[in-house]
Amino acid sequence: MSEIILHDYFRSSASYRVRIALNLKGMNYTAVPRNLLEGANRKADYLERNPQGFVPMLSIDGRDLTQSLAIIDYLDAKHREPALLPSDPAERAQTMAQALAVAADIHPVNNLRILKYLKNELGQEQDAVDDWYRHWIVEGFTALEAMAPADGLFGGNAPNLADICLVPQMYNARRFKTPIDGFPNLVRIDAALNEIDAFQKAHPDAVKPD
Repeated sequence: MSEIILHDYFRSSASYRVRIALNLKGMNYTAVPRNLLEGANRKADYLERNPQGFVPMLSIDGRDLTQSLAIIDYLDAKHREPALLPSDPAERAQTMAQALAVAADIHPVNNLRILKYLKNELGQEQDAVDDWYRHWIVEGFTALEAMAPADGLFGGNAPNLADICLVPQMYNARRFKTPIDGFPNLVRIDAALNEIDAFQKAHPDAVKPD
């Protein structure tokens, strides 16, 4: 098998998801940091391979894969155990809906490029930008809390794609001092997941470049 290379940024939620998935699958990889604050993701050589200029990008099996959920879907199809998405179509759709509540509804409007645009082009003060960030987390978490199981993980006894999406978003919620006491199931699930080695090794503090 050829070397697996993950182009990522330690605080990128999307990269965090892929790190968790790779760890859960027990797949060794080499990380290539792309510092978003320094614009490393906008360099010509990277854009040639990844026209959106986002992270993560996973170089695997002779391909450059982009978009975190697409990458995880590929990993799950090629390396089925442990399964991150159910095989039953209805259960798979439910898991995707829970994952997308984070990946499609919370994360995109709080992405670094959106926050920079609010502050720089639209002239918003940092307090207003932070309020924006917290607003969309609270709105998304309110819905996700209603979807969450009363016991166990989103994946039951083992993490699934929804669990993988939850943990990075909870990390960001705490970074931006978002009140999360109103989401007891999400807090409980996040705490349980962060006891798992694959999640601990993917944490930004564990992969932050020196």
